[in-house]
Amino acid sequence: MKREVSKEFGEFFKNRRKALGYTLRRFCMEKGLDPANISKLERGEMPPPQKREKLEEYAHHLKIKKGSTEWYEFFDLARIAQGKIPEELLQDSELVKRLPLLCRTARGERLSEQQLKELIKMVKGD
Repeated sequence: MKREVSKEFGEFFKNRRKALGYTLRRFCMEKGLDPANISKLERGEMPPPQKREKLEEYAHHLKIKKGSTEWYEFFDLARIAQGKIPEELLQDSELVKRLPLLCRTARGERLSEQQLKELIKMVKGD
């Protein structure tokens, strides 16, 4: 499972790099990065960095605009690959209260009628 989520981050990274017209070697050479490590990162064999500063550096190299949809996706994929919930979600106390319900649903546990209504309400954003 961990490799799969690391692979999702890596695929996102690789797709952005390629969209910019870079080969792996040229990208790493111009940005001062180790091609072996970036290759492992892109293949999901190495997890994304944990330090925000390093992720921001990578985002800058990939020309991901701060605050854009891609910015949030990049950081969310990194957090998820680390087995963590994205920080912004943890700041919403109502959402945090509902996370156990979401987790039970994701595991396929049967929900009561009331729990199902709560989940639908949460997904709709009501």
